[in-house]
Amino acid sequence: MNIDVIIVGAGPTGLMLAAELGLAGVSAAVVERLPARSGQSKALGLQPRTAEALELRGLLDPLMDRAIQRVPGGHFAGLRLDFNAWDTRHPYMIGIPQTRVEALLEARATELGARILRGHELTALTQDDDGVTATAGPVRLRGRYLVGCDGGRSTVRELLGIGFPGLDGRLRMAVADLTLTGPVPTSWSLPIMTPSVTGKGYLAPLGDGVHRFLFYGPEQQSLPRDAPITHEEVGRALANSFGPEVTLTGIRWASRFTDASRQVTHYRHGRVLLAGDAAHIHSPMGGQGLNLGLQDAFNLGWKLAAEVNGWAADGLLDTYQDERHPVAARVLANTRAQAVLLVPHEENLALRDIVEELLRVPEANKVVAGMISGLDIRYPLPGEPHPLAGRHLPGLDLRDGRAVLLATTDRLRTAAAPWSDRVGYAGTTRELGVEGVLVRPDGYVCWAGSDAGSLAGALSRWAGRRKA
Repeated sequence: MNIDVIIVGAGPTGLMLAAELGLAGVSAAVVERLPARSGQSKALGLQPRTAEALELRGLLDPLMDRAIQRVPGGHFAGLRLDFNAWDTRHPYMIGIPQTRVEALLEARATELGARILRGHELTALTQDDDGVTATAGPVRLRGRYLVGCDGGRSTVRELLGIGFPGLDGRLRMAVADLTLTGPVPTSWSLPIMTPSVTGKGYLAPLGDGVHRFLFYGPEQQSLPRDAPITHEEVGRALANSFGPEVTLTGIRWASRFTDASRQVTHYRHGRVLLAGDAAHIHSPMGGQGLNLGLQDAFNLGWKLAAEVNGWAADGLLDTYQDERHPVAARVLANTRAQAVLLVPHEENLALRDIVEELLRVPEANKVVAGMISGLDIRYPLPGEPHPLAGRHLPGLDLRDGRAVLLATTDRLRTAAAPWSDRVGYAGTTRELGVEGVLVRPDGYVCWAGSDAGSLAGALSRWAGRRKA
């Protein structure tokens, strides 16, 4: 099978990437080891910056229709964060199981022409100067590029011998989807936990009488990662957190995890790239993992499509590494910090008390809220001095996947005319205090100003070569 891009892994990152490529007219095949979509949802929430990105493509409303509810604000190790301090239309987390996100993204990707090959396990891959050859089950695929979106135990990473440096976990926790009786929450709230030396847990309703229970304590710390999670262990943790009135009636699914954090040094290896958990892993503290992968795909998709379609400027694809690697590195750092605040030891709890006091200061809370929500992400753009450069500009309609020039003068529109097949135009700058703003397909400002010559330079860098 000949295809433009081979994607390994049909999780949210791979499906988002397939949809982005399809939007740009690039053919993609997604190969997935599992024969069917998993019924278990590892992640449960979308952060504000992810909501803004999905809104650009017209995907937010259908996701909201599938959501359980909006959860005001966020949390840092269970300590409240206020997203309202940031300029966003979505100052909340969207409570939605990962399975529902995947279902919508798969429908979108297939609508745009992607082929989803389930039950096809990647067993071999080679690359040369012109492309990548991969074997997945009985199928041999040839593509110009391959992207590994196949999770923390990535086969792509293993086959290429790519190292995965990082830190082993110290905090051991468990998560389970349960059926219960007793006074249990019927709506989501922030996981405001008050850790103690005996541990703590948090319950969130998933619908249909099922609750997600995240718990940790001395018992979980003492058990190996592969130890089965028993009815008795979960029952003890429930009693410790919520008292004897809450009774466990069944376990649908359960797993252990740690605060291990790892990240590949380079996201690109020739014609093979890595995204999502294949490129970085960390604990689920703060609900950032699903969002990090989706935003990887959103950043990479249009750049890879530009490369395949032949108009990418030199170095465009390498900006994926430049922009996304630091974002993930910071998530790894903040999840490790959150784990320290949750370790049930007296010295850790004393540190937590200090952090809790600091987060009562509005300015400090805003800084951490911006980090967890992704609302403070600003990509470095050397040579672009305007304060808007590198910032995300939400609320635009970028459903066609093209960049857009917001401008108040015909002079700037004329300067952008040679790129009109790749750059849309809107005759407004939305009171941004500048004559023109160039916004990339992922919603980030890559130029702002009034000089037509510098606009042409930015267009050459981000929208490629002029039309003949």
